[in-house]
Amino acid sequence: CPHGAFLPVDMAKYRTVSGEVMAIHAAFSPLLEPVSVDEAFLDLTGTASLFGPPAAAVALIKRRIREQTGLTASAGLASNKFVAKVASDLEKPDGLVVVPPGGEAAFLAPLPVERLWGVGRVTAQALRDFGLATIGQLQAVPRPVLARRFGKHGADLADLAWGRDDRPVEPYGVPKSMGAEETFERDCRDAERLRATLRGQAERVAAELRGEGCAAARVTLKLRYAPFETLTRSVTGEPTQDGLELYRRACGLLERLDLVRPVRLIGLSASELGPAGVGQLGLFDPQAVRRERLAAVVDRLAARFGDGTVIPAALLSRRRRPD
Repeated sequence: CPHGAFLPVDMAKYRTVSGEVMAIHAAFSPLLEPVSVDEAFLDLTGTASLFGPPAAAVALIKRRIREQTGLTASAGLASNKFVAKVASDLEKPDGLVVVPPGGEAAFLAPLPVERLWGVGRVTAQALRDFGLATIGQLQAVPRPVLARRFGKHGADLADLAWGRDDRPVEPYGVPKSMGAEETFERDCRDAERLRATLRGQAERVAAELRGEGCAAARVTLKLRYAPFETLTRSVTGEPTQDGLELYRRACGLLERLDLVRPVRLIGLSASELGPAGVGQLGLFDPQAVRRERLAAVVDRLAARFGDGTVIPAALLSRRRRPD
């Protein structure tokens, strides 16, 4: 972009302001689930006697955020997380969209299928090829038909189309898992590209683990073959927060799968998390201590200058490659 304006990144400031915003939310309910530095879910059940109806409480939260940080905030109020998320995206940067209980399906019906969680460009095109451009059109298709056409993903789409989401708001704590996924714009048949993608994902997950002070014992590889068949494979070993070790374990799983078939999505996740400790550090890998020290330096640079400031040399060729 020849006319782009590149602004300095101050991640420390972002995190500080994010903490202030989350503290404002936490004053209204202990059921606060941060999703990122600028997004969270808040369960206001049972707070009406303190702050009035939920819509009034959300308006008060927005006002306090503006007064204390100078920032605007968009919000969605609904009976579940999915619908609230969709609502919050509709009137940015300073809106409040309320979806009354029982009105979820009608609210979603006119929206494009891309508003559904998990529907990217490829899935959206597959739905449109099936004659489904809006969520309302998706609602009209019987669940068994969607399941036959799109597998388990079709059944999930049916639930989301009707605004069904029974996941609770989970207060912040050490997450149960951390992961990264990438959906390719075109089917990928290049094993080297799959491995390079995994390497980048492993480094991102490792940085997130280190940021939380966690180590992961279990690594899971996810592949989605074109069009919708999804496979997952896992391996458990010594707890680690080392990107190269996560990558090695994921690659071991990848080698056991069919890499001849076209791949649409690849993902890596880390679970069975616990506090980071010495464990078996360096017992079988004499470079582990060196990598740990290097990772600490990389994390400090990322906090100051932004993610991706320093990356493994193996990822440089992938950065230059057009998708």
